[in-house]
Amino acid sequence: MSIVIPPSEFQERIVRFQAEMAARNLDAILVYGDEYRKENLRYVTNFWPIFERAVCMIPKSGNPVLAGAPEGESYAKEMSVWKDYVNVREFACVSVPEEIDYPLATFVKLSDVIGNALGGGKRLGVVGLWDIPAPIFERIKAAAPGVEIIDALPIMAKLRVVKSANEIACLAEAGRQACAGYAKLLEYAVDGAPETIAAGAAEGAARMAGAEDINFMVFGSGKRTETVIGRATGKIMRDGEMVMAAMAVQYEGYVATVEYPFVIGRASDEQKRFLNILFEAANIQQNYLHPGTVMGEMVKNVKAVFAKYGMTKYDLYPPMHGIGLAEAESPYPDENSTAEFESGMCVNSDISLWGAPEGSNRIEEGFVITADGPQSLTPGIRELIAKGL
Repeated sequence: MSIVIPPSEFQERIVRFQAEMAARNLDAILVYGDEYRKENLRYVTNFWPIFERAVCMIPKSGNPVLAGAPEGESYAKEMSVWKDYVNVREFACVSVPEEIDYPLATFVKLSDVIGNALGGGKRLGVVGLWDIPAPIFERIKAAAPGVEIIDALPIMAKLRVVKSANEIACLAEAGRQACAGYAKLLEYAVDGAPETIAAGAAEGAARMAGAEDINFMVFGSGKRTETVIGRATGKIMRDGEMVMAAMAVQYEGYVATVEYPFVIGRASDEQKRFLNILFEAANIQQNYLHPGTVMGEMVKNVKAVFAKYGMTKYDLYPPMHGIGLAEAESPYPDENSTAEFESGMCVNSDISLWGAPEGSNRIEEGFVITADGPQSLTPGIRELIAKGL
């Protein structure tokens, strides 16, 4: 049986949203989404747009309305857990200068969609202010004259930070698929093969394992490991080269990212030292992934490993972030963070060193925080990291 988020859980999410709206004196919330920033919209509807834009309008009480564009209407009705769907012209394809005609489509006014949700109120919360393109935002404002727009992202972040059992199960399935893909990447990352072959083998294996999407594949070999987030090219890989490869796999909207630093063929002593520092930091991190642990303490102790080996200047950013419907989401702690880990939080390590003489690379693996400590969401990668060289 497929692992999914049931409709009842989406209903519970809306009820929690409405409780937060009441506490913050909001009359409605607009949740924006498109093909590139899909996670917030999917959290409240299960709909993931392609090409077009869409919003979910959440009123003070009752079910929300999904407003999209005509090309994706059938697709939206197939995916969304909500039956109330409408088309608005403002969300039709806006990436071309031509005005596209949709002779068979039925449209409603965006002003009516927003006005109906507000119910005469004047305070509209918006989730996605940083994601909405300026022309779309201008259309939303024009459709809501005299309405105060409030950033409602803190509500979304609060609701998403601790995962339900169903969300954790989806992340674990994404992790399983990602590990299947990475096993194939390791098989194809060999002397004489182009980077694209190994990347393609990994993506194909993850898809065959059930992935609905590959959010990204980061790849670099040899000198190209220094690209940090470079893409696979036709460069031929050679024995003795380090490989930096990260793959983000999506299942039912939930994203697991995996990355294991390795050398093709035989590693030099310098490369072994470099990789063992990363492995040591990753394994030290495990000791701090418990409920009640201050996140900043975890960051400090990972950084202490780098400092011990004189690698601090190659440590460019925090070693962990949250995961869920986005590849990176809250929490995203640094050494000054006073927040504590909670049971049900799902996180991804992001332990990296860039520009060192021995090379550049990172480790990425997923965990759920439990009362018994971290539980791996990507056990194939955890086994490799724990074993080391």
